[in-house]
Amino acid sequence: MLGDRQRLGHLDLEASETAVRATMHQLGGSLLEKLVNSDGGGYCGAHPDCGQGHSADFVDYRSKQVLTVLSWVEIRRAYYHCPSCQRGFLPKDHDLDIAGVSLSPGVRRMIGRVGGKEPFDQGRQDLLDLAGIEVKTKEVERISELLGWQVEALWNQEREGILSGKVSPLLPAVPKLYVTMDGTGLPVVPRETEGRVGKDETGKAKTREAKLGCVFTQTREDEKGYPIRDEGSTTYVGAIETAENFGPRIYVEAVRRGLRQARKVIVLGDGGVWIWGIAALHFPFAIQIVDLFHAREHLADLGKAVYGPDIATAKEWAKARSNQLDDGDVEAVIAEMRLLSPQQPKAQEEVRKAIGYFTTNAERMRYAKFRSQGLFVGSGVIEAGCKSMGLRLKQSGMRWTVAGANAIIALRCCQLSGRWEDFWEMRAAS
Repeated sequence: MLGDRQRLGHLDLEASETAVRATMHQLGGSLLEKLVNSDGGGYCGAHPDCGQGHSADFVDYRSKQVLTVLSWVEIRRAYYHCPSCQRGFLPKDHDLDIAGVSLSPGVRRMIGRVGGKEPFDQGRQDLLDLAGIEVKTKEVERISELLGWQVEALWNQEREGILSGKVSPLLPAVPKLYVTMDGTGLPVVPRETEGRVGKDETGKAKTREAKLGCVFTQTREDEKGYPIRDEGSTTYVGAIETAENFGPRIYVEAVRRGLRQARKVIVLGDGGVWIWGIAALHFPFAIQIVDLFHAREHLADLGKAVYGPDIATAKEWAKARSNQLDDGDVEAVIAEMRLLSPQQPKAQEEVRKAIGYFTTNAERMRYAKFRSQGLFVGSGVIEAGCKSMGLRLKQSGMRWTVAGANAIIALRCCQLSGRWEDFWEMRAAS
């Protein structure tokens, strides 16, 4: 039977469906071309207003090749010139959202999806393999960054409306609203680090810190009393910027998500000074919690610094202190640290810094108390966000400008937050 099939030939389904798809795209492109040109070229009369209060003159019709999700199509547009402004314009280009570009809104939307998730060249290849759309890598980069800047511009308008009081989100009350923050270093081009001190032996900085924040809600706990994050409730914001600028960004996101209606507000962080500065300024009544796993990491690092990285005593000491920490007995942890008497100056300095860290954050480490209230004590959500951002922006060979990185951060946060459709609706409306 198999031999008969091989002699007679059989259908190569993968090749056939790809060929049929290409044919259907061409047919659809032809239909689309007729549809977009059925308006007579977008003729607006002989002397329409130029948009600046002047009378423009109709000149002629001009054609433009545009790549759509189906195929390349030729679009006929009426061209006008304003003698007063000394500029030409094509109203139809603005109506179709193709002004200054040869890619349709549908294609640009697809580019934005891949550009926010993966390296630009991988995105180019995926567009070709999955949608039959062939564009250059540089076009994926250019369009992705442009869309990221548009996301940021629209969110800026939203922030300004909320901060000014012109917009006041009315949301149902949630029992617990969490705000978490963290930072991650992103590789940038040399000019973006001029005058900045780095941590390696050269002393020259190679990265800039991107500040990331997320907001999520919690309505219930499981049968054992462990908190459960509300499904689909996590949204992200981020940028390479100062804490002074990032504070309003995360605050507005919290307001948008129901800060003013929340019964409890919790700020989770790793102990960074800038995080608690933002918490004090923008969330003064929030419960502040240092991420438990970062605190444990400090204990493990201190044990290694004092006893050595491969000595069992270091692990035993850190485990005993972690148990005290789980009970929220920070004073006992600090007391044990004070008993340490390493001989090496470096280890002595590590002890001093650890005592300062735990003393400063003592009230943020009452983990038994927090657990009794059914609260999260770990910032795994923001850690996952940082990891996702790192996978997109920290791959081998990547070097960003601050503007380019911020554009992709905005695009990525928009997608991770489930606001992609919101963005396109707001973009169309504006």
